[in-house]
Amino acid sequence: MKDFAMMQYHPDSESLVKIICNRTENTNPLFFRIHVAWYWSQLASMMRCSIDTLDRNEIPINMYAVNLMTSGAGKGLASNFMEDNVVKKFYSNFKNITMPALANKNLAELSLQRAAQNTTSPEQELSLIQYEYEQECGPYLTSFDSGTPAAVKQARNKLLLANVGSLNLCMDEIGSHLAQNIEILDTLLELYDVGKVKAKLVKHTSDNRRHQEIPGRTPANFLGFGTPASLLNGGKIEEDFYALIERGLGRRTLFGYSRTHEKKFNQTAKEIFDAAKNGQVNQFVIDLANRLKSQSDVSNAHRLLSMPENTTLLFIEYRLDCQRRSEELADHDVMRKAELDHRYFKATKLAGAYAFIDGATEITEEYFDYAVKLVEDSGHSFNKILTRDRKHVKLAKYLGSADQPVTQSDLVEDLPYYRGSASSKQELMQLAISWGYQNNISIKRKFEEGIEFVEGEVLQPTDLTKCVLSHSYDLADGYVNEIAQFNRLHELTSLPGRHWCNHHFVNSRRKEDHAIKGFNLLVLDVENSVSLTVAKSVLKDYLALFYTTKRHTDQENRYRIVIPTNYKLELDAPDYKEFMQNVFKWLPFNVDDGTGQRCKKWLSNQVIDPQGEIVENWEYQNINNSGKMLDVLPFIPKTTKNDDFLKVQVTHSGMDNLERWYLANAGDGNRNNMLLRYAMVLVDSNYDYENCLIKIMDLNSKLDKPLSEGEVHKTIMRSVASKVGLPKITSTN
Repeated sequence: MKDFAMMQYHPDSESLVKIICNRTENTNPLFFRIHVAWYWSQLASMMRCSIDTLDRNEIPINMYAVNLMTSGAGKGLASNFMEDNVVKKFYSNFKNITMPALANKNLAELSLQRAAQNTTSPEQELSLIQYEYEQECGPYLTSFDSGTPAAVKQARNKLLLANVGSLNLCMDEIGSHLAQNIEILDTLLELYDVGKVKAKLVKHTSDNRRHQEIPGRTPANFLGFGTPASLLNGGKIEEDFYALIERGLGRRTLFGYSRTHEKKFNQTAKEIFDAAKNGQVNQFVIDLANRLKSQSDVSNAHRLLSMPENTTLLFIEYRLDCQRRSEELADHDVMRKAELDHRYFKATKLAGAYAFIDGATEITEEYFDYAVKLVEDSGHSFNKILTRDRKHVKLAKYLGSADQPVTQSDLVEDLPYYRGSASSKQELMQLAISWGYQNNISIKRKFEEGIEFVEGEVLQPTDLTKCVLSHSYDLADGYVNEIAQFNRLHELTSLPGRHWCNHHFVNSRRKEDHAIKGFNLLVLDVENSVSLTVAKSVLKDYLALFYTTKRHTDQENRYRIVIPTNYKLELDAPDYKEFMQNVFKWLPFNVDDGTGQRCKKWLSNQVIDPQGEIVENWEYQNINNSGKMLDVLPFIPKTTKNDDFLKVQVTHSGMDNLERWYLANAGDGNRNNMLLRYAMVLVDSNYDYENCLIKIMDLNSKLDKPLSEGEVHKTIMRSVASKVGLPKITSTN
């Protein structure tokens, strides 16, 4: 058996798929491959084509398919194209010529059999059978989109009388129509393998008489297509669908599942028109339609396709391969195991359909490859369907995509899965918030006049080549909105007399009501707080730009720190102010809290020495060794993470900022390192050895798992002594 990647798709089918892709302007072919294959199976089953396998006796050709793609991808257009241009002549010839001819022949044979059984005349029996066929069973439908089990069995009785034709359920918008057709699908599950189903026992009366049982097989086909969102909606419809899969639909069905479709936007109107009117394309479709019409001739009815030994061995090898892969799955993965175990059977039927369309008399190795190639694609789609988003994930994504805050009533009305008691909804919301935190979706909750509003935002990770800023030579006007590279930010901060902001503005006006939501740079203004050396030491793990202001001296520390945030946030004025207040609480040193406004501006600073040379007054930290960006999630107002952050701040309210910082960052694996860093900051802040020891021991005692006193002396205090210039310590005293 070839590697799956080396196998090819059925050539004529693939040519047709390319034509449909061009007409729908959709470059994703999987949906159309499944669609085309289903129509081929339908035609083969209508002519009662079957396969003479060497290991499973005779099996009919038929196919069940569930084909999902997003709205606007061309699902309806593909179906209409197939029925109006490709299979229309086959349908017409079959219904008007082939089926009546074969039915007349079979009805005559049945009348002779019943006459012999009932000791009546063949003419009398033929009259009764013809009435049953034409009047009681109704006209033959090439396909139907809904029905009842009773109607299916009645239609099946007509097919048994005709000894030709198949039952074909073709359900568009499967998500909307599944609930009304559960019973008929259960009946079709029985018909799949060999076309047999048990009759229902009903009371026999003169007005409602049971039909005489007719032995035979009637193949059935099912195609359900639509959008993933309507079928996998997290509610009752999705539950019913998965119940059907578990009852047997999964192992019998080919699946197509495309979450996205790609439209061609690089074509002109003339190119699209020319592709639709291409003469060669049209001629291919015409030739194919005529060829299919010839396959509906009476002479092709009940064709039995042979399967040579070499092809049979390939199918057995494929079956063993599927079983081996199935054994590797966990025992609880029942639906995947069942689908894998039966892939070879679906591939066998599909190979027969391809052979019938081509007018072949046997299933060669090429048809094996064509079928297995598509069946493996189906398996990948089935796995995607089974790994669908859970309810809380869908809720998080819904909130992230909502244009405005939603209420509880909005959620109940819009989401089929948002049901149940208040506690179950609360649990679902908490799970959504947790999932969103890990997957770049920020979910905020707030109450106004007793009404809860929930708002989600899909957070965009910061691209360091696309930092948001604006700048001007004027205090208030002329601000130019820019997208800049972080590693070139010093070029702006080193210019003479340039005002700059970390937001964009409407109409170049630096004003709060002109500020545009969206920032990914945090700017801290430090005045008369810790030294620049201490600030760099404390923030050594972060990617940052430090630059001094005009009034900075060695005695008066005046500088700015620019740190990129890990996400781009879009906050209004009140939320931005609250966000910045949270950042100020988190910092281990004091900064100017006036920077909590979106329209806050900073001034660049070009330093020139007495000789007239420009002096660099800026320094990047961790610009080349993967320093981390600031995690903004704990600081976003009205979020669960922010609530947790504020609770921790209350717990540590008795400590100074520096103690709180290092205590919050100390864990089991880095206690010694954090205490050492704390000690070095104390030394840089002019603490002597004894006062350092007091402060370090105090902070160590507040850790959940303090270091031993001996370890503090042997490691941390030895480093302190070395830095303050004390003689080498040889003991712990």
